Amino acid sequence: MNRREFLAATASAPLLTQTKPAPALSPCVHQISSNGFDYKTALDGYSKAGIRAVEVVLAKAKEFADRESPAAARRVLDDLGLKAASTSNHIGAVEPNPNRAKNLDDLKAKCELVRMLGADRLVLVPAMTAKPTDDDYKRGIDNLREAGDIAKPFNVSLMFEFSKFFTLATSLSTALWFVRTANHPNVRLMIDTYHFWIGPSKVEDLDQLRDGELMHMHFEDTPREPVRELLEQRHRALPGEGIAPLKKIVEAVRRKGYAGALSVELFDPAFQQMDPYQLGMKIKAAVESQL
Repeated sequence: MNRREFLAATASAPLLTQTKPAPALSPCVHQISSNGFDYKTALDGYSKAGIRAVEVVLAKAKEFADRESPAAARRVLDDLGLKAASTSNHIGAVEPNPNRAKNLDDLKAKCELVRMLGADRLVLVPAMTAKPTDDDYKRGIDNLREAGDIAKPFNVSLMFEFSKFFTLATSLSTALWFVRTANHPNVRLMIDTYHFWIGPSKVEDLDQLRDGELMHMHFEDTPREPVRELLEQRHRALPGEGIAPLKKIVEAVRRKGYAGALSVELFDPAFQQMDPYQLGMKIKAAVESQL
């Protein structure tokens, strides 16, 4: 059957009324979770554990590509049956930056590597620590649009991440304001469940999402202790081992059409030094327990 015959056949087929299936979500390992291992060793372990989506740390990929080649870095993914569901990360493009010209050159180079790896998205973090001013927000929108213009020729989406540990954007509502005000096709929204739960956001805020607006998720749990004021990046827990309402969050983003990776990003040295195969097995089981 040729293409024209196929289209004609499907057009004449009766329409069936059926319940819309829930969007598929997939376990993904953020490569920072194996920071003690090199690019290829970590990916090999994840693949053996049955992981099929990975968030590539670009610094690790560049280190490998500088020794071999960007094409070789891509072949590692392909040969292991892995998809670069996301890449991480870039800072300094939105917030005030005295070295902005160099920062944007670095962003361009990263976008080029992202595409060579077969990915189409890059996490963008406004890593500001000073108290922001009104002008920082006004300028931040212009900066975000300019960053989007740099990413556009590479067909890379910059995923705006809000963070409890930085000051320019600590909540989902502020991140939505940035993305919607910038109104750029290559600027999108992501959520990290750890920052979401330990910051000022509330589960009800997820109702603000529009269908298809969320492009990526980092997916970690929050431990019961220490108290929130003492929490650091290293305290991130495996999904299901803490107190964050991850199943409610999953249900909420599914209703909004999210069907992407659930990327587990861990900073505890105990995880980062764990054999990548063992870690991949733990992450896969932990994510699937919340679906």
